[in-house]
Amino acid sequence: MDRGVEVPRIPEQIRSFVAIELPEEAKKGLASLRRELERDEHRFVKWVDTGGIHLTLKFLGNIPPKRVTEITEAMKKAAQGLSPFLLEISGLGAFPGLKQARVVWVGVGGELDKLSTLQQNIDSAFAALGFTREQRPFVPHLTVARVREGASASERGKFGELVGSTTFEDRYAVEVEAIKLMRSQLTPAGAIYTCLSVVGLGPQ
Repeated sequence: MDRGVEVPRIPEQIRSFVAIELPEEAKKGLASLRRELERDEHRFVKWVDTGGIHLTLKFLGNIPPKRVTEITEAMKKAAQGLSPFLLEISGLGAFPGLKQARVVWVGVGGELDKLSTLQQNIDSAFAALGFTREQRPFVPHLTVARVREGASASERGKFGELVGSTTFEDRYAVEVEAIKLMRSQLTPAGAIYTCLSVVGLGPQ
């Protein structure tokens, strides 16, 4: 009797990244900005769920669950010796520019030297675990919308004009006291985020 072939179980992969959580007040401000910019005729624009916006420091891709512990230890190493610091969310723009808008972003200011040190520490700690170092310069920002590939140059330009004529002068303070390892589960309704571990700044 054929008992069949035993198929080895493939461990579940976790799509993950390291990020700084935003306060609820800032998320509400970003939601208000989205309502101001969103138009029915701009169906070529994909909006990021403001409730799930984070300041991403390192995207890891798919990892096996068993690596969560060593990744958390690397986060502790990266945060060691760094005290909590303050960031500020304000300003609006687009990459690569308003005339060819592809990504709409909100700016991040404040103690950027400390943020840069934290990001570099994370990059170095994760390189020791085999993760690829970031090749592009770290430009802190919050992505609020992406323009789909199929959008015409005219559509991009008109949307860029709207972004350029919209002011986002509200300032939201972000007290950075910890970094988080996040899980991102992609669903038809959008990404679902789950916190896997938290590492505080300062003495461990």
